Amino acid sequence: MLSLKLSELSPQERQGYLQAAIGPRPIALASTIDEDGHPNLSPFSFFNVFSSNPPILIFSPARRVRNNTTKDTLHNVEATKEVVINVVNFDLVEQTSLASTEYATGVNEFIKAGLTMEPSVMIAPPRVKESPVQMECKVREIIPLGDQGGAGNLVICEVLYIHIDKRILNSEGKIDQHKIDLVARLGGNWYARASGDALFEVEKPIATKGIGVDQIPPRIRNSYVFDGNDLGKLGNVQQLPSDAEVKSVLDHPRVQEIFSQSADGLEARESLHHYAKELLEKGKVEKAWKVLLCDNISKQ
Repeated sequence: MLSLKLSELSPQERQGYLQAAIGPRPIALASTIDEDGHPNLSPFSFFNVFSSNPPILIFSPARRVRNNTTKDTLHNVEATKEVVINVVNFDLVEQTSLASTEYATGVNEFIKAGLTMEPSVMIAPPRVKESPVQMECKVREIIPLGDQGGAGNLVICEVLYIHIDKRILNSEGKIDQHKIDLVARLGGNWYARASGDALFEVEKPIATKGIGVDQIPPRIRNSYVFDGNDLGKLGNVQQLPSDAEVKSVLDHPRVQEIFSQSADGLEARESLHHYAKELLEKGKVEKAWKVLLCDNISKQ
């Protein structure tokens, strides 16, 4: 384990470790205007949603590490208290990267990046037409976190109006995570794409209470076959299956094969654990539990 005291690292080292370790981070493609109405466009990965009522987003245009200067986006939101947060999907990633170029003040990054300015409804800064979701925001507060290079400035934004491309909606009118095809930042030049096999679902234990990992029998909990994710799935059930439910899997061909080919109970148990892990990987948690518990039932 590499253990480091942050105060002993250079600002560049701190930034490198933090950005590489904390991710993937969503990207806010922030469009603003200055006091004279000149548009500016810049991406920020120190960004997230922090409240839905009121609807609050926060992004942080940090002071530049190398020379402690501040960005046009910060100056603009300080002056106008308005910003559009445009989300970034895979179709936009290269143009978004180009918009991060530090062009001189007054240069229109919309034009440089080849993106289209779309008028907003409630605020003055334009939206990015190509973005699948665009959020018009008023700036409620700006909180500077320091005065040295790398120090963030928390721009607390309240969403007033949201624009959603209908092509990313599912049949229920909700945003389809596959269709929106979001991207996020990692460390260095790395990005992550939220699509395909990268997407998976984990049932939230909110409406129900899982039994917890501590209630998993030790012979299962301490098995070398299962990792933390496996135990989390097993601990998320509301209750263990009944003896009658467990007995229902004893006639399963795979289970019968395991018992018939095992030299003893320990070998059978190990094989049952491997079979249960296969079931867990397929999302069949209930059946996995029945398989895991049938080692005891078979002895009765």
